[in-house]
Amino acid sequence: MSPDPGFYSIIDYTVDGFDTQHELVEAFAEIQERWVRFYPGYRSARFHVSTDGTRVYNIVHWASERDYRDFVETSDTEGRMAAIRAALEGLSGRAEARMSGAPTYTVVREVGPGPQRPGS
Repeated sequence: MSPDPGFYSIIDYTVDGFDTQHELVEAFAEIQERWVRFYPGYRSARFHVSTDGTRVYNIVHWASERDYRDFVETSDTEGRMAAIRAALEGLSGRAEARMSGAPTYTVVREVGPGPQRPGS
């Protein structure tokens, strides 16, 4: 496993098609750029879309849980949440959040590339 696994917030939405996937990714990327990316410890936001047009995952990487907690405590949560609501209302289709509770995670195991085991 890499020596610095970081801390992640994984945001999961069900959507009603490819167009909505694209619109949601664009809207959430703008929110990351406007509201999040300049906070200390922010590493990146990656957007994953399902090949069937039904899901969008936004995986936000932080250097540490402390950096994420500082962001939560010091950022303009009300403004950011208003921007998220406006983005969702502006979609041509439907998007529904699939998270329950705090969508935060730490890496506990990683399998990287390597040689094939003999006999495999």
